[in-house]
Amino acid sequence: MLPFTKMSLFTDKKEVQRSATALGYIAHSVSLIADYLEVPLRYPLRLCGSHSYINDYASTIEPTSSDLSSNTALSTNTKPVEFPLSLEGQDTTRAAYALFLLNKDIEQLLNFIGVKSLGPRQLLANLKELTRTIQSPDYIDT
Repeated sequence: MLPFTKMSLFTDKKEVQRSATALGYIAHSVSLIADYLEVPLRYPLRLCGSHSYINDYASTIEPTSSDLSSNTALSTNTKPVEFPLSLEGQDTTRAAYALFLLNKDIEQLLNFIGVKSLGPRQLLANLKELTRTIQSPDYIDT
């Protein structure tokens, strides 16, 4: 996958669709692995094929002082902000942040199984390490 600093290379609609499809498969894989490991993801995914989204509850608007004084629970009123895992018709900054959050989910799963992440911009390498580790005979036997 190309760095987002080179997004001008994604001028062909088929390239944009291919990247969205690949990201949809990656999101689905992460979701299945999280279910397999019984780990709730910090940034939940909304799977919709090539138009999948990742949710971030931390990006909600800060409550005002009047909100804090009310009797309603803030946790029930907060809504996640959805970020697209697709570039088609989307802001590239939001899509880049979605990839960052997806990598954070993969890092969460790596930490859960006791494997060190390969870095913050290593989405595919981290996913490869995750799948390699959970499919290894050492992990399966434990």
